Amino acid sequence: MPLSFLIFFGILFLLVCILRTAQIGALVAFLAAGVISGPYGLNLFEMNQTWQLLGDMGILFLWFNIGLEINMSRLWSMRKTIFGLGASQVLTVAIMLFPILFGVTMWSVMGCIMVALILAMSSTSEDLQLLADRNELNTNVGHQSFSILLFQDLLSIPILAMLPVFAGKSFNFGAAAIDILVLSFLLIISVVVVGRFILNPLLKRVVKLKSREALLLTVMLNIVVWATVLDMMGLPVGLGAFLAGMLMSETIYRHQISAEISPYSMLFLAFFFIALGMGLNVPLLLDKWNYILVGLAGLVFVKFAALFMVSRVRGVSVPDATFLALMLSQGGEFGLLMLQTMKTAGINAIPVTGSEVLTAIIILSIMTTPILLALYDFLRRRGWIFAAYRPRSLDRTGLEISPAVVILGFGRVGQIVAKLMAENNVPYVAIDMDVNAVVRGRENNYNVVFGNCKNADVLRNFGLHPRKTRAVIVALDNAETAKDALQTVKSIAPRVKVYARARNLADCKVLCKYGAYSALPETIETALLLGARALHHMNISNTKLHDALQKLREDDYDGLDNSVRLA
Repeated sequence: MPLSFLIFFGILFLLVCILRTAQIGALVAFLAAGVISGPYGLNLFEMNQTWQLLGDMGILFLWFNIGLEINMSRLWSMRKTIFGLGASQVLTVAIMLFPILFGVTMWSVMGCIMVALILAMSSTSEDLQLLADRNELNTNVGHQSFSILLFQDLLSIPILAMLPVFAGKSFNFGAAAIDILVLSFLLIISVVVVGRFILNPLLKRVVKLKSREALLLTVMLNIVVWATVLDMMGLPVGLGAFLAGMLMSETIYRHQISAEISPYSMLFLAFFFIALGMGLNVPLLLDKWNYILVGLAGLVFVKFAALFMVSRVRGVSVPDATFLALMLSQGGEFGLLMLQTMKTAGINAIPVTGSEVLTAIIILSIMTTPILLALYDFLRRRGWIFAAYRPRSLDRTGLEISPAVVILGFGRVGQIVAKLMAENNVPYVAIDMDVNAVVRGRENNYNVVFGNCKNADVLRNFGLHPRKTRAVIVALDNAETAKDALQTVKSIAPRVKVYARARNLADCKVLCKYGAYSALPETIETALLLGARALHHMNISNTKLHDALQKLREDDYDGLDNSVRLA
């Protein structure tokens, strides 16, 4: 067994390195590792109940992550692009694919509709990674791509809920459509109500325990509870996990939950794709290679044509429309997830052979996107297409303003700094782990959020950026926490100026050693200000006071006795 694990992880390591070099997502590496290690490859492991359980957990975590990204306020702020461009794209692709599927297969009408819809979805993880690698997330085309992907994630609610319809258990399409609309509406309303009035208070109590384990178990329990409830209602368990994610997205702890759960989500997601690879019928796929290649070419061409047309109709420039169509021309994790969900739920909307072929087509389409973009870049560099084109910066009208200042800690010092920023119209965000301070601050209209200042994902999610952030204020009262937070800030934005609060001069020197631009000892500064006020009351001139204070502050308070400096 240890030798099998060694071989497996060696294969996985090589695949991840090779595919990431080619800018292909690591999830494809997990799937390929499953194929190589499975019964049709090296047969290192058997496809037993343990792998099936791990794969099922991966399905739940993937649905949970999709739901966690769908925040109501975010949807509202981007509603025009999401429900305009996103809806048009999905509808156009599905309309173009349906007659092709119905004409070349023997599948039922409902089966063809379902496949057309799931093939209209793109790979969120790969596309966002590619945009980030190309530094185009904050361009207009990046914003448009993100809006389409967000609509696709949102559309997964009714598609999941329609699985019984696709399975042929309901034949009254009109009544079924009404049921789905009502169900989707009730789910969204329940997210807002349950998230705000039940889950927020519950999480508040859990967070006060200051235990990562308690928070993680709360999240996992939330996933399993909603999956069980919807399973008892006759709905897919994936919809329950999706709902759990949406519930969490409506709480003030969303970013912290995302950061804490991310490593575990990736782990279980890897198990899902490994189990999926192990379950692929490789001899069948080799026998159907011609169908797979034709299907791959057809999918990429149809999606490219549909996306290009929709983008141009909505006023997107030709270079942006071309890039957008290439970026989203693949299938996505949603399709793989739907096919696997149907398989585990025993829903036979399409034949098993068709499901295997579709899985292979989606996987290969995900792998072709970086190749198509590399070809696009090559043609541009040679001046053959769009030689003068440069991605336009995002017009941020109506979007969230990136904070110019990030304040770590929202105690008495952090609150004063935040008030000073607000009064001078400087966009800021304050981050703190004290839930009571966060709630009170939000009630008083401060832009304060719940999160761990030492977590890099949390800082990035709340706007810390190497080029856009002007300053970071470390207002934490614990020296070790402040040092760890400072190191995290510098790992993300090494050139940003960090101003730190410290209790004494010794802590100041430590913080400056770890990259603080300036650190002020509060005990010494408080003493100086108290003395200055007393002297001012005794009619000492402001000029003399200023000179005296400056003299004491010179050379890091060198004129003070060591015992005072360390107090």
